[in-house]
Formats: sequence, C-alpha cells, structure tokens
Amino acid sequence: MDLTTTIAYVGLAVAALLCLWRVLRGPTIAERMVGLDVLVLVVVSGIGVDIVRRGESINVNVLVVASLLGFVGTALTARLIEGLGSDDG
Repeated sequence: MDLTTTIAYVGLAVAALLCLWRVLRGPTIAERMVGLDVLVLVVVSGIGVDIVRRGESINVNVLVVASLLGFVGTALTARLIEGLGSDDG
C-alpha cells in the first residue's frame, strides 16, 4: 500500500505543478479558473489518498468542505466572467 500511495502522491504533485503553470501562464481569467479548479481537485484527491493511506475517516469532513469550497468558487467565478462579458449598462 505504501508504494501505491507514494505513486499517487507523485502523480498528484506533478498534476499540481502543471495546474500552477496554467494558473500563472493562462492569458484569460477562464483558463486561470480552470487551473485553480483542477488544483482544488488535486488537493481533494490528495486528501482522499491520505484517508486511504492512514485508514482513518477523520478527514472526510475536510474532504467534503474542500469539495464544496471548490464548487462554490468555480460557480462564483463563472458568474463574474459572465458579468464582465455583458454590456447591460
């Protein structure tokens, strides 16, 4: 199990670095938000791997809260991008 979780952690670290690259280099707000959204997904996945590795379910609440914060952040940013593109006034 240790080898499997180590491989998972390495894969998640590489994914996090690629997401950070997209956030820093993304020319548009939408591309940066996608990078941040995937980064939140990587963090949630890391918490899930940690739960499996330890065999304890104490961090499940943290997992749920991180997932909900990621969803709310994405929804709010989508509303912001939609509002920036409209010419109502």
